[in-house]
Amino acid sequence: MAQQFQMPKLGLTMEEGTILQWLVDDETDVVAGQAVLIIETDKVETDVEASSSGVLKQIGEVDEAYPCGSLIGWFLEEGETPPVPQEPGPGEERRSKSTDSLGAGPIKAAGSLGPKDKPGRVLASPSAKRLARELGIDLATISGSGPQGRIISSDVEVAATNPPTSAGFSAKSGPRPLATIAARNLADLIGIELDDIQPAGPDRRITRLDVIQHIQALIAPAPQDPPIAELAALSQTPSEVIPMTGMRGTIARRMHAALQEMAQLTITMEVEMTAVVEDRENRKGENEPPGYTDYVIAATAAALQQHPYVNSQMTGEGLALLPVAHVGMAVALDRGLIVPVIRNTHSLDLGAVAAETKRLAVAAREGKLSLEELEGGTFVVTALGMYGVDSFTPIINPPNTAILGVGRLREIAIWENDSFTGVTAITLSLSWDHRAFDGAPAALFLQTVKQQLERWGSVSLKKETS
Repeated sequence: MAQQFQMPKLGLTMEEGTILQWLVDDETDVVAGQAVLIIETDKVETDVEASSSGVLKQIGEVDEAYPCGSLIGWFLEEGETPPVPQEPGPGEERRSKSTDSLGAGPIKAAGSLGPKDKPGRVLASPSAKRLARELGIDLATISGSGPQGRIISSDVEVAATNPPTSAGFSAKSGPRPLATIAARNLADLIGIELDDIQPAGPDRRITRLDVIQHIQALIAPAPQDPPIAELAALSQTPSEVIPMTGMRGTIARRMHAALQEMAQLTITMEVEMTAVVEDRENRKGENEPPGYTDYVIAATAAALQQHPYVNSQMTGEGLALLPVAHVGMAVALDRGLIVPVIRNTHSLDLGAVAAETKRLAVAAREGKLSLEELEGGTFVVTALGMYGVDSFTPIINPPNTAILGVGRLREIAIWENDSFTGVTAITLSLSWDHRAFDGAPAALFLQTVKQQLERWGSVSLKKETS
């Protein structure tokens, strides 16, 4: 009996997944638990296992995004065919309509409103529901063009570009240009007014391609202007163009948004590591002694308990102080930076912290991290010392309010007893959101981390409970 293969929900915040690669050919015999495809969310790339055994009939297409629960395939018995008619997935909805037209179907005239066909729940695809929520559109005001009157994404796009008015729901004077959601998103990102763009399609609907061509026309040199010799001499054919998509694109968008939306500042502090070096030497007999970053993470978790305003996140209501420290550790991969989270870091001793950092780092590099292991971080520690970097300015991962950068271990000279003495030290760089707290509290937090490391073994790493 045919069994549906649906896009899985791998974490609390996962809304959709993009199919990157099918690992088996279409109509191949598979067994339950076998890895059959690779998907990408906004946080991770991961293998997806077959939920049933049988002949896998692939429905979902590579590079298409599907909401969680969407049909992406069937598990069939030998000689069985997929049930018909089958509900189209969101990717099929996208493919059913031209990027340059509104599609062929009974789409209600823009700006009109009619009664719902029947009372009760509105029949709509998951992608249409999500898009309607994002745009603040009531699905009850839309007539669907999908099967059995089902509302699909294009219907929501039409409603968004031609909202009804209070007077008879007729088109208001000076309506927004008719455009696809992709076109609007790109125009907003670049800062271009859609009113300035001439659509190429016969239906006067602006597409993403129209926006791209408009941008190209803006940046193209005027025909009468000869090229500048100095610039022409520097021009060359690139050896490769790397698309800013997937994980790399997500990182780029988040980092840009963080710098645009936060009041980020960075302070640095030298930390003498003599006590830590001695402690680590004493642990050399262990199978895998802690790394220096493990010491910093443990000290940071303890400091977060003493300075709760740093273990915080910005919300619409204000600064949320979080009682539990879940410290993220940045891991560099070929395709970008990933931040797995050490749960309840403040309650772990150094050995437990070291074991967890090693486990998460291996899982990250092997692509075996779960979404749960990437969610819920309240603070991030990122290290570049292994690359010979003394100090740097880390960028905060929103909605967190701070991040700590760790430089390389090096020898410095300090003035002590009327002479210079050589000591081993690192530089810690704290970036924080000035909206959340000021420079003095940031410095006090960094001082606490410094004290924990410089007095390692002589002070408790746990917050006093008395």
